[in-house]
Amino acid sequence: MAASLTSLGIEENGNRSRLIDKYGRAITDLRVSVTDRCNYKCVYCRTGNDGAQYSELPIADYLRIARIFVELGIEKVRLTGGEPLLRRGLPDLIGELAKLRTAVDGEPLDLALTTNGHLLADMAQSLKDAGLTRVTVSMDAVDPDTFARITRVPGSFHKVREGIRAAQRAGLGPVKVNCVLLRGFNEDQIVPFAKFARDEGVIVRFIEFMPLEEDRLWTPASVIPVHELIARLSTFRSVVRLEANALSETAQRYTFDDGIGEIGIIAPVSQAFCGHCSRIRLTSDGKIRTCLFSQFDHDLYGRMVRGADDEEMAAFIRATVEKKEARHHIGEPDFLKPSRSMVHIGG
Repeated sequence: MAASLTSLGIEENGNRSRLIDKYGRAITDLRVSVTDRCNYKCVYCRTGNDGAQYSELPIADYLRIARIFVELGIEKVRLTGGEPLLRRGLPDLIGELAKLRTAVDGEPLDLALTTNGHLLADMAQSLKDAGLTRVTVSMDAVDPDTFARITRVPGSFHKVREGIRAAQRAGLGPVKVNCVLLRGFNEDQIVPFAKFARDEGVIVRFIEFMPLEEDRLWTPASVIPVHELIARLSTFRSVVRLEANALSETAQRYTFDDGIGEIGIIAPVSQAFCGHCSRIRLTSDGKIRTCLFSQFDHDLYGRMVRGADDEEMAAFIRATVEKKEARHHIGEPDFLKPSRSMVHIGG
């Protein structure tokens, strides 16, 4: 395999091949959307209307594509949706994915999953047993009524909280809890989430609202920027900045003055982090997305069904990575929303 990778012009890093884009960024993280179905209708994502058409590939096809990416140097795979726990055969996929990097170079694959947590309580242990490393739960309020208003699914908050606790018991930690902040919806949840992080032993990450929704809800005024978020947290306790775990880490890390609890702030709108981006995405219908805000899909699966062999698919992946955008243009006069909404791209 090493010879064929060299012939494709893929940079070597010790014993590992690496995908490098034209800006010199190493692409090591793959997000794989295994479905664009979801059992929630969150206001910052979905229109709330039923009747959408959904797309999913066979599990074996996701696995083949992921194997080729891992052979090209991908070190982390995150399974997303839609809601990935709705996908039949998910534990089997996780079990096979967990073997991939070990087969390439003997190192374990960092295998994570992002879920809304609604089904997690009953599945956490089986996911861990299959080989899942860690889990991130999307939860946009700790007040049940606010949570129901955002998700448009009444009575679901307690299921998500129990899912988080089940993930902790299963060893899928540290569990991260992602909260998308929307002005007028949940800014009053910032301090309660700080307490939640400390009480539940989870890492809470606040994410700026991005223009990826099906409805036309996003405006610059709907974004709660970093400085405002820090000010609100500081009304609870003084915050202390922590060092980043890696250059490509998306979250600014904080703790409180007593060292209890961790808060992350992901600020793609007010403080973009594109310069160190290490991510690439595969949609549920097998198309590569080089950026959340790209205007283009790159149809890898189409080549696969037309008979492309592994080396041809690897060459297409490398050529696509070279087209990765330098940055997004949110808030600029020429900004265009991406051609797909978040539920159809994958987180």
